[in-house]
Amino acid sequence: MKVTEIAFTGTPVTDIKRAREFYEGVLGLKPTLETLGGMLVEYGLGNGTFTIGCLGEAFKPSSDGTFVALEVENLDAEITRLETRGVKFVTGITELATSRFALILDPDGNKIMIHKRKA
Repeated sequence: MKVTEIAFTGTPVTDIKRAREFYEGVLGLKPTLETLGGMLVEYGLGNGTFTIGCLGEAFKPSSDGTFVALEVENLDAEITRLETRGVKFVTGITELATSRFALILDPDGNKIMIHKRKA
């Protein structure tokens, strides 16, 4: 297999309205496409696409699998903002040699990394 890019990252949700309130209202993402009767929403982020979908039994939320890492301009400010919004944290800020990040949960328990590369 010769992979040329990641086409998109998809996250399953059980309640599309609640999920949109979180991803758009709390995280501030802007939808770029809504399809399948509103049950699938895409967010264009830089060169990538992040998708949430409420698509039944074949597409179930989990905190045990793959997660998306969202690159932010100011990690400390975003973490403070998310804390004030009552977002659930899996970890506080973690320092690595090349980056800093924290893990949060969406309303379905899916993990999301809030990430900042070091210069």
